[in-house]
Amino acid sequence: MIPDRLTNIINSYTEADKAMVCEAYALAEKALEGKMRDNRSPFIEHPLGVSEIVSREIGLQADAVTAVFLHEATRFQGVSAADANKALAQLGGRFPADILEMARGLNNISFITLQQTGLDGEKYRKLIISYSNDPRVVLIKIADRLEVLRNIDNLPPSKRSPKITESLLLYSPLAHQLGLYQIKSEMEDIWLRIMEPEQYRSITNHLKVTEKDREALTTRFIGPLKEKLDREGIKYSFKARTKSAYSIWKKMQAQKVPFEKIYDVFAMRFIIDCPPVRETEHELCWKVYSLVTEKYQPDTSRLRDWLSRPKANGYESLHTTVTTGEGTTVEVQIRTVRMDFEAEQGHASHWSYKGVSSEDVLNDWLNRVRDTMHEGRYQDYGQLPHALLNQVYVFTPSGDLRELRAGATVLDFAFNIHSNVGRRCSGARINGRIVPIREELHTGEVVEILTAKNQKPNPDWLNFVVTSKARSKIRQILKEDENRASAAGKDLLTRRLKNWKLEMSDTQLAEMVKKFRMKTINEFFAAIGNGDMDIMDVKEFLDARNLPATAEAQNRQDHAQMREAVSGDLIIEGGLGKVSYKMAKCCNPERGDDIFGFITIKDGLKIHRMSCPNAARLISDYPYRVQKVRWKK
Repeated sequence: MIPDRLTNIINSYTEADKAMVCEAYALAEKALEGKMRDNRSPFIEHPLGVSEIVSREIGLQADAVTAVFLHEATRFQGVSAADANKALAQLGGRFPADILEMARGLNNISFITLQQTGLDGEKYRKLIISYSNDPRVVLIKIADRLEVLRNIDNLPPSKRSPKITESLLLYSPLAHQLGLYQIKSEMEDIWLRIMEPEQYRSITNHLKVTEKDREALTTRFIGPLKEKLDREGIKYSFKARTKSAYSIWKKMQAQKVPFEKIYDVFAMRFIIDCPPVRETEHELCWKVYSLVTEKYQPDTSRLRDWLSRPKANGYESLHTTVTTGEGTTVEVQIRTVRMDFEAEQGHASHWSYKGVSSEDVLNDWLNRVRDTMHEGRYQDYGQLPHALLNQVYVFTPSGDLRELRAGATVLDFAFNIHSNVGRRCSGARINGRIVPIREELHTGEVVEILTAKNQKPNPDWLNFVVTSKARSKIRQILKEDENRASAAGKDLLTRRLKNWKLEMSDTQLAEMVKKFRMKTINEFFAAIGNGDMDIMDVKEFLDARNLPATAEAQNRQDHAQMREAVSGDLIIEGGLGKVSYKMAKCCNPERGDDIFGFITIKDGLKIHRMSCPNAARLISDYPYRVQKVRWKK
């Protein structure tokens, strides 16, 4: 039985295409019978979801949807791509050759390991095009990954981080390169939500709180321009486009500023309705630019002309930044309906222009995809976020992905695996090459830790490890070893003193610690216990002093602790400056945190962090009770 989700996809297809897709679906349904996803739902939901993205959001046709189901019907039939493709070959004659070729490419790509890519986007691109020259294959693969990310919460926590890190490093650059900006932004926002949940909550809550301010600014901005545009007879639509949470976060990191200091959180976009004739499009875009800059002061250094020279992925638009009379900085984007649709969807296969068939548009775009993939232009994607540049991603021999701080060594990696592996670590094999424990790691390397029974930590290890886990574990182990040696040393010295009929005062003990250049009494006893210090040196010291053993009662220590309570004085806007307030216990705000006030029924004004787990619900459900507050400088 054909599910409703598939029926909705194939409704507009020809009868022949409907039959072809349904036959491929039946094969996939049979092959995946009994297979479940991590949330225990039937696995067939995955190719159905991919097909919806492929057809509705990317705009590919029945042949691509058929390839999705044939790929899923064969990829589990064996332990290698060769096994899967052998099963696919048995379908020859039942489906067109180009569809089988697409499915073959998808099978090959699905067996690419993270070790093969080294999490390098350029290497992954080359692997993809080596398996298939059909541009639809990479588009289907991007759709496949997007469907997985949309269901990322169903994965166990241990699988989420590697999956979304791989997506950000490999798939998001591909989507950007091919002009699939909505997909790219969605992938990035999912990464931020999973990897930086507090930052994500804070930014999205800020956006909700400032939504009315942005709406008011939009009204004030477009008002003076409406009459001018109408007088020129320009048909247009206007919308304000807010940056994605990830884009805002990335900018906050790069500029090291809070949310309030990001001035281009959203852009004003003019979308001109005109025939898809280049000369006409360009003329009208520049006309609108002229009208905008007559009214508002432009920053000519921020003008970006992607009309005369479109981006490598085909992106066309005119961008500028202007300052309004009230001093607000606004980014303005000017483009036509055709340009906007291609920018948002990647191509215009759903769209019919006068004199241009949608099939021609699709073919033109697919040719551009093919050319872009072969040229490998990644420079448009820009720098990865600081958080990722400060990390390295390496693999265990079994293929597990481990994330470490940049500069991490073999020893850091060993402690990341397990404390016992770290304490016995004697070196490693990196991509088959034996290296010492000090060797620095690089993204994409496969690391196999070597251990030795007689290996034990020493203080020098603290000089080259960089991760907090490794440092704390080494200190803990060294302290434990010192305590054991100290106990043994103290016991040995006590017995020897008894045999020598000598006693040692606390003052003499302190003098010996200083004389033998020890930092602590514990270290002194440990040196005796480890054999690093000759116990006869202690006897010589006591004999030289020739002092009677006296018990001294001068073993005091004064402990003083002071805490300075920092006043959380606030400025409460809107004439409520004298109202009493409390700090919310659910998030315990501290001076300097991004905050907002919430008027409660019983307790007056409560102050919450913007990243508070309850903030989104309070802001959405009770916007009339949200109060702007800030810390007094």
